[in-house]
Amino acid sequence: MSDTLKVSLVGLFAAAGTAICFSIIDVLVKFLSGDYPLYQVVFLRSLVALPVLLLILVPLEGGYHVLRTRQPKLHLIRCGAVLFANICFYTGLATMPIADAVAIAFATPLIVTILSVFLLGERPGIWRWSAVAVGFAGVLIIMRPGPGTFQAAAMLPFFGACGYATLHVLTRRAGGADSAAALTFYPSICFMLVSALVGLTTGDGRFSTGDSLAVNFILRAWIWPAPGDWWAFVALGLTASIGGYLISFAYRHCEAGLVAPFEYIAMPMAVIWGILVFQEWPDFPVWIGSALIIAPVLFLSGARPATTAPPAAHARAPPARKQLRHDNRRSRL
Repeated sequence: MSDTLKVSLVGLFAAAGTAICFSIIDVLVKFLSGDYPLYQVVFLRSLVALPVLLLILVPLEGGYHVLRTRQPKLHLIRCGAVLFANICFYTGLATMPIADAVAIAFATPLIVTILSVFLLGERPGIWRWSAVAVGFAGVLIIMRPGPGTFQAAAMLPFFGACGYATLHVLTRRAGGADSAAALTFYPSICFMLVSALVGLTTGDGRFSTGDSLAVNFILRAWIWPAPGDWWAFVALGLTASIGGYLISFAYRHCEAGLVAPFEYIAMPMAVIWGILVFQEWPDFPVWIGSALIIAPVLFLSGARPATTAPPAAHARAPPARKQLRHDNRRSRL
């Protein structure tokens, strides 16, 4: 097995690990959402995640010099995308059953695959397009869109999916030049600064009306965590740091359209969490949809690799794009 193929395999395992970590994050955020505002949860999560990143993950990558970047504008856009995604998805998660919110958020892999065509020059083959389409069909079965079932809160996870898809594609675009630690570090700093600012300006709860679950979750007053809740904040920070690092590693070393569907693993986990923690037993369409989501993930391990668009004749690409095309030509599953 070639070294590049080994790296790709590790990247896919990292994507699966990311799904597990993010599923744990989802259940912890929903668990805490009844008592704490969103940005307090984000602030305390970052307070735990940053030391883990700086004291463990960064040294593993070779030291603090790996945090340097020549792409500050790109990282600023990534931070904006992940902030938008978090506020939309987690607000939806606080107001909906966990399985429903996660299912809607699985529009992310479809959006990633589409964006990877236009922004990364990838050309997914017919088998990968088919696998993603089948997975998305499973998501639609779970959502059951229609006049009698539509609710405005369902749009929040979808908007979150758009933000996450943008983040993932930009991660892939930046990955040739920056380390996974750097790709994780800048959003973590952004989370801490923005959440601290929101806490200072709205943390007294004066803007919380109490009429809307979504608005109340964002703007309710910050409170000192109960002793029995600290374990959840610590676990949230640990899984956030590990999951953020793994997803950055996966999109840095593997093709975006190949990594994205592996995030479907979080769907059956959301169903399990809903049953065990929140007593939200899914109905028959959820089971059918979950099966359609998982099947493409298993299939993709042997799917035909995507190709990249050929460079224009006599065109000279900038260094970052050269590196990107070089990465896309590596051996893959």
